[in-house]
Amino acid sequence: MKINPNSPILVTGANGYVASWIVKKLLDQGHTVNAAVRNPNDKAKHAHLLSLSEDSKGELKLFHSDLLEEGSFDEAIQGCELVYHTASPFTTDVKNPEKELIQPAVKGTQNVLNSALKASSVKRVVVTSSCAAMYTDAIDTLNTPTGMLTESVWNETASIDYQPYNLSKTLAEKKAWEIAKSQNKFDLITINMSLVLGPPLNPKHATSESMNILKLLGNGDMKFGVPKMGVGLVDVRDVAEAHYLAGFNPKAEGRYITSAHNTNFLEMSEALLPRYGDNYPLPKRALPKWLLLLFGPMVNSLFTRRFIKNNVNVEWKADNSKVKSHLGLSFLSLKTTMDDSFQALIDAGVLSSK
Repeated sequence: MKINPNSPILVTGANGYVASWIVKKLLDQGHTVNAAVRNPNDKAKHAHLLSLSEDSKGELKLFHSDLLEEGSFDEAIQGCELVYHTASPFTTDVKNPEKELIQPAVKGTQNVLNSALKASSVKRVVVTSSCAAMYTDAIDTLNTPTGMLTESVWNETASIDYQPYNLSKTLAEKKAWEIAKSQNKFDLITINMSLVLGPPLNPKHATSESMNILKLLGNGDMKFGVPKMGVGLVDVRDVAEAHYLAGFNPKAEGRYITSAHNTNFLEMSEALLPRYGDNYPLPKRALPKWLLLLFGPMVNSLFTRRFIKNNVNVEWKADNSKVKSHLGLSFLSLKTTMDDSFQALIDAGVLSSK
C-alpha cells in the first residue's frame, strides 16, 4: 500500500505523549498534519505542537474531535490517505473502568475507523495499541507457546476487575481488526508498544502516568529497595519512528511488537546510577518478594498478592524481531532512554536533588 506523501495525515489525540513525537516526525519530514484534539481553540494546550510546526518544513492544522462522538473525525480525515489513531485513555487510577477506560478506547477506535470507511481517500490506518493487548502480568509472557510475546499472542487474562487498562487495550485492538477485516478499502497496522519512556515534547507530560515509575525511583520513595518487577521498555522516540515506518512502508502489515528491552525496575534504576546516583536517592537493591507479599497490599491497592506473585522476580520477555526486520527499526539503549527521561523530570522541576 503506497501512501502519497503530499496528502494530509490525520493524527488523533495529537496532544498526547507519543502522538506529539509522531506529529514532530511528520512535520520534520514536510508533511501536512491534521491534528485531532479536543479543543483546537485552546492555544496554550497546543503550544508545543504550534512551536513544532513553526520550526519544521510541514504544516499543522488543528481539528476538533471527541472519542465518544460519532462522526467526530469526519472533517479531519478528509483527503487523508494515512491515519494514525493514537487517542486512548492511559491511567491506572480509575473508579469506573467501563466508563473511564473501556468505552473511550473501544468506541473511539470504532468512531475513527468508521470515519476512515466513509472517507474515499484513506488507504492505511495505523493504530497505537499496546503489549497490554497481549498480556496482563509478566508471567503471561513466559506462559506463551514460545516462552515470550509474539505478534500472534492475545491477552486472555485481564478483566474489568483485574488490570482493566489491559482489557481496554485488548478490546479496542480487537474492535479495530474486526472492522478492518470486514472491508477491503484500507489496511490496518498496529504498533504494540511496551512501557514508554523518553523525554516529553510537552512539559506537562512530565507528570503523566508513564513517568510515575521514574518519579518513584528518583524522589526517595524507593531508596531502600525497588520491586524487581519484569517489564518491557521502549523509548518514545523509537515508538514515533515505528509509527512513521509502518505508515509509509508499502510492505508493512499486521501487528508490530515495539519494545526495545526486556528489563525490570531494578535494572532501570541501575542504569541511572552512574550519572545520577550521587545526587538522587535511587534504589540500589531489590526488595524481597516475601516482604512485598506481606506489606504490599497495605501500601498500594494495586499491589495485590496476585499482582506481586505474577510480576515481581518474574522475567518479562517479548520478541521484537519483526519490527526490526520488517521496518528496519533500531532501538536506543536502555541507558540513553533512562538518562534522557530522568533529566526531563529534573528540567521540569518534578525531581530535585537530595
